Amino acid sequence: MALFPLSSNFEGDFVLQLLPVDTENTMDEVAAAAAHHSVGRRVRARPGQILRIRRQGSEELLPRTMKVAEAGFKPTETIEIIWEAPSH
Repeated sequence: MALFPLSSNFEGDFVLQLLPVDTENTMDEVAAAAAHHSVGRRVRARPGQILRIRRQGSEELLPRTMKVAEAGFKPTETIEIIWEAPSH
């Protein structure tokens, strides 16, 4: 367990946030931490949608249960947090 800094680029927000997370946090936990700084402040909530994470500039979504330590991020690397409609 170690504190790890990421930059958060939250969909619909115009502010990049420095996001301190733990290396043992899952991508779902990272997304929730990023949402705390954006949703309800500069971004409206989207009930029923899931927050997902990808590296900036990538289309590939990281697995929701992947841990920060497993993702191979570099300190202060920018991640994108996007909304995903649930599949039916």
